[in-house]
Amino acid sequence: MKKLFTLLAFLTCFVGAKAEWVTDYSVDYSTYQKFPFYVMGYVPEWYEGVMTDLGANYKYVAMATKDNDGNVTYSEETSDVIIDLGNGDDDTKKYYRIALDSPGWHQYFIADGISTELGGSYTVKALVKASEACTINVNMGWGWGDGLQASASVQIPASDEFQEVEWSYTEIGGTSCNLVAQPGSVTAKIEWKSLTVSHNQKQQAAVEWLQQLTNGDAEAAWPSWATEGEPNETWKGDRTGEICAWGKVKGKNLGPNFKGDGEGYNPFPAEITDDPDKEGNHVFVVHAALADTEGDASQWDNQFWIQSPKAWKSGTQIRVKFRYKASVDNVKTNTQIHKQNPSEYLIWYAIDDVTFTTQWQDFEKTITFDDAQAGGWSIAFNLNAVEKNPIDFYFDDLSWEIMKLDEGLFVAGENKAAGLEYDYANAVKFEGEDPLFTATIGEKGNKDSWVNEVMISTIRGNDAAFKGATLKVTGTVTGDEDEWYDYTEGSLAKIKLPAAGVWEITVNTKYKKVNFSQVEGDEIVIKQPVDVVTNNTAIVVKGQERDDLADGTDNEGNVVIKEEEGGTGQAWDNQFFIKANRALEKGEVTVLKFKYKSSVDAKTTTQCHGETPGAYMHWAAIGDVNFTTEWQDFEKEFTIPNEGDGMWNIAFNMAEIRQACDYEITDVQWYLKYDEEGKTMENLIDAEGTKNFFVKEGAGTDPREFGTDPSGIINVKKDAVKADDAIYNLAGQRVNKNYKGIVVKAGKKTLNF
Repeated sequence: MKKLFTLLAFLTCFVGAKAEWVTDYSVDYSTYQKFPFYVMGYVPEWYEGVMTDLGANYKYVAMATKDNDGNVTYSEETSDVIIDLGNGDDDTKKYYRIALDSPGWHQYFIADGISTELGGSYTVKALVKASEACTINVNMGWGWGDGLQASASVQIPASDEFQEVEWSYTEIGGTSCNLVAQPGSVTAKIEWKSLTVSHNQKQQAAVEWLQQLTNGDAEAAWPSWATEGEPNETWKGDRTGEICAWGKVKGKNLGPNFKGDGEGYNPFPAEITDDPDKEGNHVFVVHAALADTEGDASQWDNQFWIQSPKAWKSGTQIRVKFRYKASVDNVKTNTQIHKQNPSEYLIWYAIDDVTFTTQWQDFEKTITFDDAQAGGWSIAFNLNAVEKNPIDFYFDDLSWEIMKLDEGLFVAGENKAAGLEYDYANAVKFEGEDPLFTATIGEKGNKDSWVNEVMISTIRGNDAAFKGATLKVTGTVTGDEDEWYDYTEGSLAKIKLPAAGVWEITVNTKYKKVNFSQVEGDEIVIKQPVDVVTNNTAIVVKGQERDDLADGTDNEGNVVIKEEEGGTGQAWDNQFFIKANRALEKGEVTVLKFKYKSSVDAKTTTQCHGETPGAYMHWAAIGDVNFTTEWQDFEKEFTIPNEGDGMWNIAFNMAEIRQACDYEITDVQWYLKYDEEGKTMENLIDAEGTKNFFVKEGAGTDPREFGTDPSGIINVKKDAVKADDAIYNLAGQRVNKNYKGIVVKAGKKTLNF
């Protein structure tokens, strides 16, 4: 093995002295016989302990699918090659490998359940090799939710031996992150052997952990109120702190559920029994019954809860520990966060999947409650995620700890231009009496201490906790010392100041408002609100019929001419772009308005794009826009997502429908949100002209400024390729001179043999 190169996809944050590398996640694929992660449109195969991607010349079709009623439907597409993801004779875990006539598009998980710190910087190292040198996208994100996400462009060299490839992310993190490899239409064979995720962690102050559970060792009997009387009467909402373990068994404790809207099996204080392996020790047990409810609901026919005594807010860091075993080997369960009542679901992820064996194991994991988990009380184990037969599940030494941290209000700041970074451990404490609290950040007479960005938190003593419990200010801080801004609680909220300096900050906790006053510093130029402008250009996008009849290549590189009907095309074969006058930053709150209609009813989806229309960044922008043959008024408040940091364009995919369609848009407004109606601190488009509007009409064409010659091509940045020599396939992707098939060069289509 040799380290060929290092690719930094994003600049990593400076880490001060006394830092150490910490491994957050590692996976050795050779330890798996079958695929350990979610299946996502493409199924990697396994050869001698290596996860293998055979490339975009193949697709995978599920042999069988099961609906919520348990009905199984078998695929009509078949092949001689069957990929078995495990689970014995379950045909829903088997896939046909189908050869494609021309390259498709594919992606798949290479890691899942990575616990990371919100807003952190992480380095990924993978042992990987490829049959041909290729560049793939790898997305790091927080599960399937709305957490922080980022993408890296990763170069994999052609090699017969495994190489260590390295890439990095910043401003990423969440309770349960994943890595998704997106080779797209790359046809190279890519083999993955192992992978690690790590970060350079600043030395943290010693933290005291405080135990939240009572009777986690199961050595005391439950209080009488929990064990006497009818089972359905055991729930006492004001006394749940006395019960740290709950269970549910199908067929036991039948009665109205906690919501009172039907029949169900209620949880009960978990049964305490003798440890089957150690005389004199007591443990919790769930004697799970046969899980025979139809469909996905069978996953929670039998459940177990670790119950804390209270709800936890976003930013709370908890450390969960327990011992566990089962009467059957290798039983996978999944976990969720629930509310106060056991079985009152909150969010689908908690401490990741837990696999039980017949031997006692020790579990320990530290997570930070994110915004979606805020208000959660307990961790629920869905005991029948995979195995449905009766099984005994044992738990012991339950522990739910939180950090002992300073509580109140604290502020930390930075000034990147001056080399000043956030120092959360030494954040300044606000002083005062309820409801007014004041803090001054920066030292008067010391320019090196001036800040131009701050974070205000309700917790101090741990970096992750500080960043998870911040105050988010509404609006742009102007420097007007008489202005107060509304705030809400959230994670990773950074507040930009209008100039570097020493700042006095006052928080009113009663009305949830904050004020910023500069003590000394650089001159502030206070912007005044201006009128919102309307661009009345009558834009028409003549969307062409969507069809993917573009010529392709077969597995031997021969050109395949597609003349038959029935192509599917791509949603972005026709597009419209509204381009801002500058790059937008994540968290900026904008308002978009326009009038719109179409020649036929048509759905469009929207995306975030970079400076060049067509430079895709993120799949979600303002949501779907449904055109009709009647004029409509569109208005939406659009907050720039983390994944759209640096975006310029909102892209409308206008080939979601197959047929040709004329789309009309006019009276466009796009501006920063401001409290006063009709006013804004900045218009994002001009009142006149067409430089903010681009259209793409038909597959294989380039976006152009509306109103220009359809044959014109906009300027596109070329990386190390002269514009006259650049070659693109009909999907708009740049290819090399050896590419076989129809290509576009200098604006003209040619056939490469």
